[in-house]
Amino acid sequence: MAEQPMLKFVNIPRVMPEKRDAETRREDFHEIYAEYADAKAKEQASRCSQCGVPYCQSHCPLHNNIPDWLKLTAEGRLQEAYEVSQATNTFPEICGRICPQDRLCEGNCVIEQSGHGTVTIGSVEKYITDTAWEEGWVKPIAPAQERSESVGIIGAGPGGLAAADVLRRAGVQVTVYDRYDRSGGLLTYGIPGFKLEKDVVMRRNAQLEQGGVTFKLNCNVGDDISFEDIRKAHDAVIIATGVYKSRDLSMPNAEANGVVKAIDFLTVSNRKSFGDAVPAFEDGSLNANGKRVVVIGGGDTAMDCVRTSIRQGATSVKCLYRRDRANMPGSQREVQNAEEEGVVFDWLRAPKGFTTDGDKVAGVMVQQMRLGQPDATGRQAPELIEGADYVEEADLVIKALGFEPEELPTLWNQPELEVTRWGTVKAEFTTGKTAMVGVYAVGDIVRGASLVVWAIRDGRDCADAILQQFSATAIAAE
Repeated sequence: MAEQPMLKFVNIPRVMPEKRDAETRREDFHEIYAEYADAKAKEQASRCSQCGVPYCQSHCPLHNNIPDWLKLTAEGRLQEAYEVSQATNTFPEICGRICPQDRLCEGNCVIEQSGHGTVTIGSVEKYITDTAWEEGWVKPIAPAQERSESVGIIGAGPGGLAAADVLRRAGVQVTVYDRYDRSGGLLTYGIPGFKLEKDVVMRRNAQLEQGGVTFKLNCNVGDDISFEDIRKAHDAVIIATGVYKSRDLSMPNAEANGVVKAIDFLTVSNRKSFGDAVPAFEDGSLNANGKRVVVIGGGDTAMDCVRTSIRQGATSVKCLYRRDRANMPGSQREVQNAEEEGVVFDWLRAPKGFTTDGDKVAGVMVQQMRLGQPDATGRQAPELIEGADYVEEADLVIKALGFEPEELPTLWNQPELEVTRWGTVKAEFTTGKTAMVGVYAVGDIVRGASLVVWAIRDGRDCADAILQQFSATAIAAE
């Protein structure tokens, strides 16, 4: 009788891929986790209990068929595992690296609830797809038949690219417009290489281009081309711009030199990793080397900033967050990685202004806080402790306070484009349809700042809705 390949969680403990030691990884921007060896991937996949109701799958925004591809991996059927994974996820190797699995699939793993440690779903997902690329199982898009309809996609982030992939596979003519010189959005210029090495993103971009997706880069809608012209050129338009407008601070000396936005700091660092000439890095204005760095914020962007600062050679890095560790929005795994690398977290701290030396920042005026009654979201609201202020000396202050939508109706001269009171585009749930005929919207520009996996889900759903609309229009015309 053949050995049962699954349900080995009782005898086999949870083991993550080996993590490079903190001293070594502080010196570069390479990913910190090694790849599983084949035997280890099979072993860890075999811990899955093959639940009748797989909570890992139901809590994944893409509803990835996780139990099936874990079983196929445990059985050594990796190419089939990749096919199952790819069927629901446009970029599984990216999600395997950057999804907050501790809050999604792994956080809802049944064997975790029974005290055996969750299956390492994200690491196995990454292993499956990296192997698929190495073995040549990932093929260029080759539609069975070309279609005459065309779709213009504004924004080359994960939502826009996921939609482009689905539409192109169906034979639709797809053009992606993006303001940057490389596609990928925050995958390219926002997320640092130690979480997502850039060749992983670039090979997906190349796959889309080889499959017939047209990219118009360095193209700023509203300046280089009008939204109206894009509408005229295509049968449908998808707005997938993301949210890039940084939340700001209104307090004394907030405009001082050395008080910078997280997105500017991270973009410059990623450009430097590409080998680009970056004057703002070379002149030191967006370079942490030799500086006392303070990062304000507690989300994943703040974690990216503190860990980037360490790698750039900061003399000290502190993170100020107005709530405590248990209430921070960022990944606990990222906090642990940052602490290992030398970042100091000052919890229950909020800025009230900045001190200066001439026109340069010299310190952060810090207020100490305590947690009071829960706010409207159920989280305990921070309250000021009177008389406990102090100054934290700093040469570089990075504001990582989250992102808001740009004012698209104004920027694009489209007053009929409906937005919510938060400035996000009003769009129909699941389809992404807006009130404008043939115009759709997906990802963060609809949801507000959210996860990459949700943007992928939105892009795929929207593409399916557009294909259904095209089919309905074609039938009606017959």
